[in-house]
Amino acid sequence: MEIYKELSSPASKEFEKLLNSKLSKIQIEEGKIIEGKVNKITDKFVFLFVEGLKSEPVLDINELKSMGLENKIKVGETISVLLEKIEDKNGEVLVSASKAAKIKGWDKLVAAYEANEPIMGKITSKCKGGCIVEHIETGSLMFLPGSQISDKPLKDISHLMNEPQKFALIKLDKVRGNACVSRREIISSFKKEDKAKIIEKYKVGDIIKGAEVKGYSTFGCFFNVNGELDVLVHLQEISYSRVNHPDEVFNIGEKHDLKVISVDKEKLQVGCSVKQLSPDPFEHIENYELNKVYEVKVVKIMDFGAFCELEPGLTTLLHSSELSWNKKNVSAKKMFKVNDVISCVITEIDKEKRRVAISHRLTKTNPFEIFEKKFPVGTIVEAEVVNKNEYSLFVKVDGLDLDIFVHCNDLVWSNNGEQELNNYQKGNKVKIKVLEINVPEQKLRGGVRQTLPDPFVEYFKDKKINQTITVKIISTDSKGLIVKPEGCDMEFPIKKSNIAISAADARTSRFTGGERIDCAIQDLSIDKRKVSLSIKLLEEIEKKEALEKYGAEGSGKNLPFSSLSEDLKKKGKK
Repeated sequence: MEIYKELSSPASKEFEKLLNSKLSKIQIEEGKIIEGKVNKITDKFVFLFVEGLKSEPVLDINELKSMGLENKIKVGETISVLLEKIEDKNGEVLVSASKAAKIKGWDKLVAAYEANEPIMGKITSKCKGGCIVEHIETGSLMFLPGSQISDKPLKDISHLMNEPQKFALIKLDKVRGNACVSRREIISSFKKEDKAKIIEKYKVGDIIKGAEVKGYSTFGCFFNVNGELDVLVHLQEISYSRVNHPDEVFNIGEKHDLKVISVDKEKLQVGCSVKQLSPDPFEHIENYELNKVYEVKVVKIMDFGAFCELEPGLTTLLHSSELSWNKKNVSAKKMFKVNDVISCVITEIDKEKRRVAISHRLTKTNPFEIFEKKFPVGTIVEAEVVNKNEYSLFVKVDGLDLDIFVHCNDLVWSNNGEQELNNYQKGNKVKIKVLEINVPEQKLRGGVRQTLPDPFVEYFKDKKINQTITVKIISTDSKGLIVKPEGCDMEFPIKKSNIAISAADARTSRFTGGERIDCAIQDLSIDKRKVSLSIKLLEEIEKKEALEKYGAEGSGKNLPFSSLSEDLKKKGKK
């Protein structure tokens, strides 16, 4: 063109000036949101006109409909789009209306977060750990944690679904594009204003009548006052006596009077006390004496005992171990009711620790002491089987509600005590001998076999060590033999090492069972009921006797001992 031949001409300079002014007004950059005017509409596409682009951007008509922009699908309407590429490999302009809407929505969320302003949204669905909230203005999706739905637990949130309501933005991740919101903060902010007005009514020293127990924590108990305010009674302000947990003193739903001891208008908290409604009983604790019986009132029953009141404000624990002499793991719920007045003995007073211990069983005679006087150790008495387990019986003597322990090994003198246990049933009468009475530990032990003659003593009372006895082989195994002496019903072992002098002959396979053989008593203790039998010892005794009787070497060769001749040679050399 002629205009470009001479750039210094007035016409060229004027054209350059017009071109620069036009380009300065239109700034086209990739990644920016631009406005496009609908220029043409077909069945599938919408064509936009954007000043400064060499071709018309194209939008899918379904994308606009899914975004709820049906009203924008008209010639002349303006639509915001994100310019992704000015020119792709096909020479076309790439734009996106949905991405532009998302970026615009995120910018609005960021602005609201930085300004600490609430946003309008609606809960559209539930998810793991909370719900999904849709921003009404932009359609952006945000996460609502379950703990931020309300200021109190809600079992059902169906009434909140799809309802437009305010939410507070509590967290934004600009890198990942995630937003977290809270409905709880909105609710609490409204309640905070009301709560400040309510707290203005209370002053230190005021008495609150009939506050209801609402809940517990490890540090105190929460009370609801007239349905408008929750107050805390700290653990140390519950009672002058030691309290480990509020549920030891209070039940949910109970009503109690409270004394206001602190008012914090900044934190909007009111602190109360129960114990300060009455004087400190430990100031006159000297009026109570140890080991003396007092009437106490049951105020609360627990699994481990009952809390009783010696006087208003002085509460003490009656532990389950101090309820009864003879019943193990007894339940206070089965013995008492709240408000019952019972007799107890004070067993401990610790003024420094502010603790008083009491016992109900000490008000009654110890049945174990009665048993010890009536049936001392060694007494044989008739008893009834009241219970049994896999290794013992429990029996009772008429007139005393005490369990006497009888181990299965104390049922019979033989070794089959567990088998003998199967012969006993509840209700059976049995004679027992009292073997042990332990009053401090509340234990009684008895035995059945001690009432019968001891076959061990009867058989071995006239036997001595090295004496020969005849036994019958009952069974064999790799460890040795099991034998039964003739005239005795008890079985005894013979170890493999005691079968023979010669190691080659010390084999259990030599015996099949049922044979009658002789053996010697190697060791015997009547008191401990222990005996050791040995075939090897008998051989050594007979061998020694043979050496003494047959001193000549030649005569020894006729004896049935494999090593006798060698022993005679050694004796001759000496």
